[in-house]
Amino acid sequence: MLLKARNLHRYVLPQPSVSTPIIIDVEASGFGRGSYPIEVGFVLPDGTPFCFLIKPLKQWTHWDNSAEQVHEITRAQLEKHGCSVLEAAQKLNDQLAGQTVYSDGWGNDFSWISLLFECSGLTQQFKLESLRSILDEQQVELWHQTKAQVELELDVKRHRASGDARILQQTFLKTAAQTSHHHPQDSSPKP
Repeated sequence: MLLKARNLHRYVLPQPSVSTPIIIDVEASGFGRGSYPIEVGFVLPDGTPFCFLIKPLKQWTHWDNSAEQVHEITRAQLEKHGCSVLEAAQKLNDQLAGQTVYSDGWGNDFSWISLLFECSGLTQQFKLESLRSILDEQQVELWHQTKAQVELELDVKRHRASGDARILQQTFLKTAAQTSHHHPQDSSPKP
């Protein structure tokens, strides 16, 4: 079951000239060799957030306690509430097929999403790009200050994937609104 994330209902409506990108975030067992995805969250252009936990495969044994302190997801929670790797990949394809999806941690998120699809046996049907690729220089200059403001406004209590994706999408929209000439790329696939 794909769940809409709770408590993320406040968001900025996009300006008419701004295409709202789909933002994805991945929480993982840790960083580096042996790490794997444990939660995926994303926010659609209409502001609808989705989030789900992933039950680790038997061979996914790496666990970083410092990462757990940040995302506050235990391995026991994953075992009890996580969906299978195959279900996770299917959910992503069902919601995101044919779209371009953006991540602020592209290097890590790309690796974890690729691992998820490789282990599921499914082909990824959406494109994952760096969020930086749709930011202009003015947005980059405004990013950190605006993100801090958005974090305060949204008052997200937990460091989780859908909450992070919501913060990033809202930061994008606010920085785009502050740069009047900005027209980001559409989230739809290119011909």
